[in-house]
Amino acid sequence: MSAGQLSALFRAASRELLWGLRAAATEIQGWRRRAEAIPDAAIRADALYVLEHKRTHIHGAALFWTLPRTRNLQLLRLLVAYELVWDFLDNLSESAAAQGWIDGRALHMAIPEAIDPSAPISDYYSQHPWQEDGGYLRSIVQACRTRCEHLPSYPRVRELALREAHRAQVLALNHWPDQHDRDRALERWVAAAYPQDHRASWWELSGAASTPLTIHALLALAAEPVCTEQDILRTRAAYFPWLAATTTMLDSYVDQPEDDRNGDHSYIAHYPDREQAIEAVRALLARSLTEALCLSNGHRHAVIAASMAAMYLSKPTAHSHALQPDTRAVISAGGTLTRVLLPILRLWRIAFAQRQA
Repeated sequence: MSAGQLSALFRAASRELLWGLRAAATEIQGWRRRAEAIPDAAIRADALYVLEHKRTHIHGAALFWTLPRTRNLQLLRLLVAYELVWDFLDNLSESAAAQGWIDGRALHMAIPEAIDPSAPISDYYSQHPWQEDGGYLRSIVQACRTRCEHLPSYPRVRELALREAHRAQVLALNHWPDQHDRDRALERWVAAAYPQDHRASWWELSGAASTPLTIHALLALAAEPVCTEQDILRTRAAYFPWLAATTTMLDSYVDQPEDDRNGDHSYIAHYPDREQAIEAVRALLARSLTEALCLSNGHRHAVIAASMAAMYLSKPTAHSHALQPDTRAVISAGGTLTRVLLPILRLWRIAFAQRQA
């Protein structure tokens, strides 16, 4: 680990421990109270499930508040709420698909509208089997909009962030129950959305578009008093597809046992075989760290990338008898920084589980 990475890690850890974890927990608790009041039982169950079982995603998003030079609690609150929009809609879409509803276009308009304060608010549930959420989704969207307006450089990143957000319609395709139709739809979507992008496979590109990571990085950049067009474009190019695809593949990798049991879509299963899948994930992780280091404040971005990798690889399933050899191979591609962070994230998971008991 370089001196720059060590300094960036100390800085990020200090900000998280002293302010970030507590502030994120407060935000999550506030949204839990709103979720508990949702009238429709099915929507309420999805909302509470996300707040209970996808907290690692929310805390991972909150880590991006360590990127700007100065603390910005509006940014942290925005990151928590915006990640919650993505995870909540992903769960709603999956639940609806299980009931035969696969048109998620109206529902997923919440993703771009949450970061576009000037846009009209859509009827998100117009094509959804359940509709009475008591204003829960709308309140998250409004909170995100308000917090975007507090970021000094948001007007500069807005156009590119919205372009990425509109591509989140791919989330609805991920949950089509028919595997053949789903894969064909995803492949067609990638061909239309990225006709000239041949840097990655179609499933890596659709996987990268299925995560808000690139937008989180742009929002963090918007919290800086000054950012250049070059900063914006370079940040987007580093996170999409490399860092974004890496997190999707790692998430899919550690969720393999659960996806196999439930018959859910597994991005890692698109690779021809297990060996090629592990080599591809290793290559993505190594490329992610390289791309991160090339950015302004690259050591801070490298800490984020390694933290994301360690967060997924600290999940107990990654260390099961079946996956442990592959997990060791993936960890080695993450370098010293990932290895240092891994036991810390494992302890965090244990402590969090104990607090929930």
